[in-house]
Amino acid sequence: MEYTSGATSWQKVLRRAAAGLLPRRPRQRRPGWSIGVPLIAAAAGLLFTTSATTADGTALREDRRPQLNQLIEERREQVAASERRAATLRGEVEQRTNTLAGSDAPIKNQQNRAQGSLQAAGFTALGGPGVTVELNDAPQLDQTQSDASNDDLVVHQGDVQAVVNALWAGGAEAMAIMNVRVLSTSAVRCVGNTLLLHGRVYSPPFKIVAIGDPAALQQALAGSEGVRLFKDAVDDYQLGYKETVSTVRVPAFEDSTSLRSATVPK
Repeated sequence: MEYTSGATSWQKVLRRAAAGLLPRRPRQRRPGWSIGVPLIAAAAGLLFTTSATTADGTALREDRRPQLNQLIEERREQVAASERRAATLRGEVEQRTNTLAGSDAPIKNQQNRAQGSLQAAGFTALGGPGVTVELNDAPQLDQTQSDASNDDLVVHQGDVQAVVNALWAGGAEAMAIMNVRVLSTSAVRCVGNTLLLHGRVYSPPFKIVAIGDPAALQQALAGSEGVRLFKDAVDDYQLGYKETVSTVRVPAFEDSTSLRSATVPK
């Protein structure tokens, strides 16, 4: 093709471009972006949906401690009401059993048999020589303890369990935590810096009372690795540990005796 002048040649080029006759410039493909953009958009949508579902109409950064405290208080009241109801029912069962025992010899025999096992089972209050151990949180963090964390300054579940296990190993005949009778099947749990025992919540200091030979109990405490570690933390972070020998008293066990599982000993 020949162009007689610059103006004429440009006019022809423009006309051919308008008519769609000029070859198009090949587009550069960007396979990474073509795949990545939809994936990023889908991920963003999923995050937005998850946040909206989790928030459930509330702010995610909202401080929900007041609601949690209220929930704990409501559950505590429910547990107290259930305990009162259970005590009433136990009284009714005992009253009717005593009435039937007056005229039914087999029931009377079983009642006498059960009475002989109450003390061994922990259903009677006991008193005698023993040891009292008190565990307490440390004071507030100060400038001289800048390397300590909040976990270093509170009594943990393992600390209470170490003391309880040592006292059982030392031959404790009966034990109470926070004036609540505990058995070998009782579970000790901590929620934050509070103790959860038989559905009730207790705040430190945690007092553990055991009846038994004071010398044997103290020797078991001294030989416990868990108790030793807690005493080390007492020296490092001013946690509270107090061990006293005296005549102590533990109440009767008053919680449910239902077993969820059991095995026959060989």
